[in-house]
Amino acid sequence: QVQLVESGGGLVQAGGSLRLSCAASGRTSSIFAVGWFRQAPGKEREFRAAISRSGGVTNYANSVKGRFTISRDNAKNTVYLQMNSLSPEDTAVYYCAADPNGRSLYNPAQFEFSYWGQGTQVTVSS
Repeated sequence: QVQLVESGGGLVQAGGSLRLSCAASGRTSSIFAVGWFRQAPGKEREFRAAISRSGGVTNYANSVKGRFTISRDNAKNTVYLQMNSLSPEDTAVYYCAADPNGRSLYNPAQFEFSYWGQGTQVTVSS
């Protein structure tokens, strides 16, 4: 019903910036919130940021506050994650996910997200 495609990943140097995009298609009207997660090799997926349908409510993991900004352009059905001051610790596959009820804005557990993209690789060199 909902398809998500991430793009914008790549290789950047420490201290650099990158903007990820998450394009949604299908029954996008059923999406209340969109979140970004990361997963490094051997680790579980970890919440990074989420944004409400209108863009008026955002939620960030503590480790990205002040560095990352989540935003959306509903005309393009796209959510963005602007990542600044990147460090090698940010290296991971980044996934976007869609939450149909909005509970993830307050408790961003993985089970609150019903749809997931395929991921985009972010690599930060030192």
